[in-house]
Amino acid sequence: MTSIKEQAAISRLLSFLQDWDNAGKAARSHILDNFIENNQGKTAPELEQEFSQGASLFLVRLTTWLRLTYTNRTHCGLEKVLRSIGIFLASVNSNRYLIEFLEVGGVLTLLEILGLEKIKEEDKKESIKLLQVIANSGRKYKELICESYGVRSIAEFLAKSKSEETQEEVQVLLDSLVHGNPKYQNQVYKGLITLLPSVSPKAQQLALQTLRTAQSIIGATHPSIVDCVLNVLRTMHLEVQYEAIELIKDLVNYDVCEALLKGLVDLLTPSVPEASEPQPKILSDSTVVLQLTTARLPAAYLPAFLQQAAAAKAIGVLARGNTSLAEEMLRLRVVHSLMAAMGNAEHSNSQRQASLTLEYFVRIFPVVAEHVQRSMGEELYQLFRVSAPGPARLHGEPWPGRNATQSLHMKIDSVQVDILATNKVNVSRARPVLQQQELLLLPRDPEQLSDITRFQEDVEGKE
Repeated sequence: MTSIKEQAAISRLLSFLQDWDNAGKAARSHILDNFIENNQGKTAPELEQEFSQGASLFLVRLTTWLRLTYTNRTHCGLEKVLRSIGIFLASVNSNRYLIEFLEVGGVLTLLEILGLEKIKEEDKKESIKLLQVIANSGRKYKELICESYGVRSIAEFLAKSKSEETQEEVQVLLDSLVHGNPKYQNQVYKGLITLLPSVSPKAQQLALQTLRTAQSIIGATHPSIVDCVLNVLRTMHLEVQYEAIELIKDLVNYDVCEALLKGLVDLLTPSVPEASEPQPKILSDSTVVLQLTTARLPAAYLPAFLQQAAAAKAIGVLARGNTSLAEEMLRLRVVHSLMAAMGNAEHSNSQRQASLTLEYFVRIFPVVAEHVQRSMGEELYQLFRVSAPGPARLHGEPWPGRNATQSLHMKIDSVQVDILATNKVNVSRARPVLQQQELLLLPRDPEQLSDITRFQEDVEGKE
């Protein structure tokens, strides 16, 4: 027989459940407020004690109400219902509650919520948090989410979401799904790649960040990743460009290295149609620091020129980090392409980034310096030397600093622009003759440069 105390507890539980069953929307909303306030952070045994060992009876009512009403346009308490369910699922020793929720189609319900336009962003965010709890419960639960076409639903929601805070919660979920999920980690990896063409800069940024993690886990690349990452370089958002270049730095360690380097070099000489008539001035964006040198540049040209400047920057980053990559890019005629980019009078940042990178190649490869000087001519080469943003000193000679290069495009005339754009430089093989710590002290005197060049050619001739 049950004790008087147990009978009283059961009576309170039955009364509570009866109140819920008979309550309208407003009353149920009040019940949920009290439940959330009083039970947040409790363990499963504490919840059972609170409900006289009948907590599952309340959980099943919550899940039933959720499934019956989440598609209803008049539903106004979805966030509270999801938060209440979350108290059960997130509690310590909650495996019983988790199984009960999944058995009634909980995962499918949460995923469907993400795709319904009429549901508020705050409600979808709570759905993502529940999916996080489920995914963090173990490998089989991650597999269940993926088997329910969860990766596609989650990725589509990330691309469409208007809240950066919610998008960051989605990133946490995708990161969880790629860890400890060998059966479906490739599915998550491919889903992240499909996010790269997204129109949402935040979605692109988060996808690129998570791709770096996924790439290290999977250890192999997908053939489409090169084109997708290179296309991201067309962005006007520097935070996205930064993440793309960081991913590129990782990808050169995989089998796509050659295709990636070739793609970057090709982007230095974009194909853009000639303007047949004046175009309206591009509206400025306060979030963009890249500036155009001409106010009447057709808007259709801008993505290609942004991509050109970003490619020049990425090539510089790779070359500075690995001399072997710099040598490989010489084979792809990167010097010719960098000079051509410097001749893009329509986009000053392309000129700036290309000159930054070309200046590095000139420093570490004396042969490159000789060919560049010969192609530019003495006057333009001296102007390039003066404007190049190198380290503080080079063989005892001061360098002007980074502000000087920003005015290079203002110093060269149309003839010099044409010299750069139509250059025929072809340096396909060279190796630095100095150690890395000595590269910053490369001589700039033409006679000394010639001596080092002849020595370089002698070394190569003996190989």
